[in-house]
Amino acid sequence: MSDEQQFRTERRKENAAAPRERLPGEWPTRREFIKRVGAFALAAGGTAALWKALRDPEGERGKPQEPVFRLKNYRVAPPTGAKVLGVARGSRYDLMLKMAIGAIGGIEHFIRPGDVVLIKPNVAFDRAPKLGATTNPEVLGALIRLVREAGASEIRVADNPIESPENCFAKTGIADATHQAGAKLYMPTPASFEMLEVPGAKLIARWPFFYRPFRGVEKVIGIAPIKDHNLCHASMTTKNWYGLLGGRRNQFHQDIHNIVADLALMMAPTFVVLDASRVLLKNGPTGGDLSDVMEGHTLIAATDQIAADAFGFSEILARKGDLPQYLYHARDRGLGNPDWRSVAIKEEQVG
Repeated sequence: MSDEQQFRTERRKENAAAPRERLPGEWPTRREFIKRVGAFALAAGGTAALWKALRDPEGERGKPQEPVFRLKNYRVAPPTGAKVLGVARGSRYDLMLKMAIGAIGGIEHFIRPGDVVLIKPNVAFDRAPKLGATTNPEVLGALIRLVREAGASEIRVADNPIESPENCFAKTGIADATHQAGAKLYMPTPASFEMLEVPGAKLIARWPFFYRPFRGVEKVIGIAPIKDHNLCHASMTTKNWYGLLGGRRNQFHQDIHNIVADLALMMAPTFVVLDASRVLLKNGPTGGDLSDVMEGHTLIAATDQIAADAFGFSEILARKGDLPQYLYHARDRGLGNPDWRSVAIKEEQVG
């Protein structure tokens, strides 16, 4: 072989061994791709991690993660000898509240000096107070003053009405009652909601919640009217928490009893007040005719919202037969006792 032929043979071997420089935009060779994938898999911790990193058919990987929170348990253990239900009948709301709450332990037991307290009334509809579709503003005012006397440093009143918040708070008298009693009113805005996690819930395991007024809160009191409801038969203290949900909550009407039971899981209040000063007997929950309303002259305080609702259904609405199904669902999940006759109760005429 001549010197020139030998030189050309050696150059061909060198070119075959050396990687060719790819032109801009040219795809890598199969060999190069396999090498790169192998290196990536090694860095990612193996082929399983690589597959997880590469596979994202729903396009979720690039979305920002929403912060999720859980509500505190706001319960306070009642003192020895306290009743589960306190039932007061009369016409003086301040005296009735003192008696009813006194029966379950007393306001000073539940509210301590310096507490930040949230009160949740039912302000769902643009209705006058006398129609019984919303919390009686006079009863709310009396409750705010009682909580303030116990030493609360701040009292907040909040709800997310179904109809226009401004109109609802004005027409129901709740806004005026809140301001006159010295509490702070919270109305919903889009920025007021955060994603709530409720472990064990069937329908609201994760759901937007009216969280802004709950920041820094130590005690929570629900105060709800007792009224007929066309879907769940009666709306009382447990159904009242529905007003804290955001999002497309109307879809839950299709499974009303499970959502109300979920609400009992979601909220563990300090205590509740069932407002039977006026009772909407039919055409609930919105009402609209005075002929549907009777004077109830009764307030019930309770540390068990399920027992309170069962009492209200049987004794105030005077409905016979089975209780609303959501009360049994809540019982089966260990959230309360609908057999109100088996719990400690004190009833008294006052005022």
